[in-house]
Amino acid sequence: MQKKFKYSYAICDQADDEIFRKQCIALENHIPNLIKERLLEDVDGSLYQEYHHEKGELIVCSEIPVGAVYIDSDFDINPYFK
Repeated sequence: MQKKFKYSYAICDQADDEIFRKQCIALENHIPNLIKERLLEDVDGSLYQEYHHEKGELIVCSEIPVGAVYIDSDFDINPYFK
């Protein structure tokens, strides 16, 4: 069963490795105490970067079947980008 996250953010309407990596760097630069966990690559080439934070979990996804780059998070990340 897939985990349900409280927040979801659409980043791009197509799967894109470069946008995925840039988004990961932006999160790492803007959210203090964000701990980078494992990077997963699916057999279809989709990428999933997992993070841990004291406020919860966060995952950045570049999903080829969905055709999108997005972030799922247990906490609101908007305040870190103002």
